[in-house]
Amino acid sequence: MPIVQIQLIEGRNDEQKEKLIQKVTEACVESIDCTPESVRILLSDISEQHFGVAGESVRTRRAHK
Repeated sequence: MPIVQIQLIEGRNDEQKEKLIQKVTEACVESIDCTPESVRILLSDISEQHFGVAGESVRTRRAHK
């Protein structure tokens, strides 16, 4: 049973997440020859303030754009 954990910076809507779950499930089925029913997808939203790149939070980086 494949278990796929995906962490996303918050901001995606439910439709986008549903599509991601569908596509990742399809990729697992095609690449490792498992059934869709055996695939588990765990999505976690992470706050922009709790994710850093190059020494600063994503919130700070986006504010500078």
